[in-house]
Amino acid sequence: MRKLPAAVSLDARDAYPIRDLCLLLLAGALLIGAGLGLRDPWAPDEPRYVLIARDMLASGHWLFPSRGGEIYADKPPLYFWMLALALGATGSLRAAFLVPSLIASLVTLGLVHDIARRLWDARTGLVAGLLLLLTIQFTQHAKAAHIDATLCLWTTLSLYALLRHLLLGPAWGWYAVAWLAAGLGIMTKGVGFLALFALIPYAFARMRGWRGIVRGGGWRWIAGSAALLLPIAEWLLPMLYAVHASQSPELTAYRDDILLRQTVTRYADAWGHLHPWWYFLVGVIPWFWLPITTLLPWLVPAWWRDLRARDARTLLLLGVVVAIVVFFSVSAGKRGVYLLPAVPPLALAAAPHVPALLARRAVQRTLFGLTAFVAALLLGAAAYLRFGGQERIAALSVDYGLSPVLVVGVFAAIATLWLSAGPRRGALALTGMLGSFWLAGSLWLYPALNPVRSAATLMRTVEGALAPDEQLGIVRYREQFLLQATRPVTHFGYRRADTDDELRDAVAWLTAAPGRLLLVDDERLHQCFRADGPRLIAFASDHQWYLARAEDSNGTCSGGGSAYDAIIYVGSRR
Repeated sequence: MRKLPAAVSLDARDAYPIRDLCLLLLAGALLIGAGLGLRDPWAPDEPRYVLIARDMLASGHWLFPSRGGEIYADKPPLYFWMLALALGATGSLRAAFLVPSLIASLVTLGLVHDIARRLWDARTGLVAGLLLLLTIQFTQHAKAAHIDATLCLWTTLSLYALLRHLLLGPAWGWYAVAWLAAGLGIMTKGVGFLALFALIPYAFARMRGWRGIVRGGGWRWIAGSAALLLPIAEWLLPMLYAVHASQSPELTAYRDDILLRQTVTRYADAWGHLHPWWYFLVGVIPWFWLPITTLLPWLVPAWWRDLRARDARTLLLLGVVVAIVVFFSVSAGKRGVYLLPAVPPLALAAAPHVPALLARRAVQRTLFGLTAFVAALLLGAAAYLRFGGQERIAALSVDYGLSPVLVVGVFAAIATLWLSAGPRRGALALTGMLGSFWLAGSLWLYPALNPVRSAATLMRTVEGALAPDEQLGIVRYREQFLLQATRPVTHFGYRRADTDDELRDAVAWLTAAPGRLLLVDDERLHQCFRADGPRLIAFASDHQWYLARAEDSNGTCSGGGSAYDAIIYVGSRR
């Protein structure tokens, strides 16, 4: 049986592989940071989070996040605080909104590199970091202003600290850090405790007498776990006091929503993103965990040998991955991004085996085959777009200002170019293709799509069409509209259950006074307005948008609405 390498105990005499770390962070900064400042926040999530952070910074109301003048209770406030600080430090929305994810992801890479070298060796540390960086789901969210990249930082820090204690300890200070990081994770998103699932396989290994794990500790197990409450209390206690002191129904609803509905109820009785239990196994893991999933035919037997040899490192890391997948599979509400915290431990579990696997001809040919498959798929798509469906292609070109044939063709050419590496260097071909895709997307495709994916161009056109004394209203607004507005905007509430009721309120507001215009999309235009009346402004957010005046009403939505339920959002002037 293959002898497993022992965990490495490092001290001050060990030479830290600073060159490896610099190489890893440089590669991470290049792939993740490419395109920083070249685009605006994109729907659905980025404009919402940036709008909340900008309003928080402008108003000084840090306890209760708000969106467009309404309390926002979907997420805890830590990520919004971080985003607001980035906005305040840079003074530029474009420069700042991706900074928290960039920093969080680079720190995550550093943590993965360091714990891998401590558990195995320096080469494994570099491999683990690069493998994580190449995993599609990790880099995808590292390059976006999503909460999940920051959540991944806290869960990885929590796991890092746990492994320092459970496998390389005893180190009770690190054990407390693990719980502290979990508390910061909960402050970022309610599931920030996910890394603590490592205690389940640890308990199994301890009961079965596995070697290489920490034992004893007594009361310190409970004392260390109390650190979880420290960051939560920093926000929770002032928030609860403010709710109690205000006696405000709105703040009371926020308290109940953030503490119950958005946590326990959302998990146990989900109301959105409903999928069957096997959704992650079929719809997420095979594609978004590439290229690791390509190596599974060889990794699974290697992991099985590790477990038979009682390697606690593999047990704890795979135990966390399996626990996260099972935890989210139980809930009816599922999104692919939920599994992001499982990617770092998966990369760690795979890393010690990757060098040996890459020495195998079958592995290199498989990776080359995956690259060839992607190239063939893109070439086929380009040919189909070029010779079929010309009307649809023309419409997309007009709406998005970019030829779909050109986009697919460029990426097909990139994939084909990397095939020149040859079957014996399949890892190089796949790595080069993925890296080139990220760079081409960040530096060319994203900026080219920004006028349509962002509402900046739309709002400049809308505001240019208004006289200085005219008022603008929006029906079923997107957060990016308010984010890009430079003048007051009237809206009628977000996520209203009855859209017809909202339209009636909007028409009542529109007709209540002169000098008012309503921005409405093509999906709802026909419900209340004549087809030949409103003025077409632009295409954005997958819709054509029109400016309607009171005289454009077809009378269908008149009556029954209230002009007094409107919310005037002033926002931050830029």
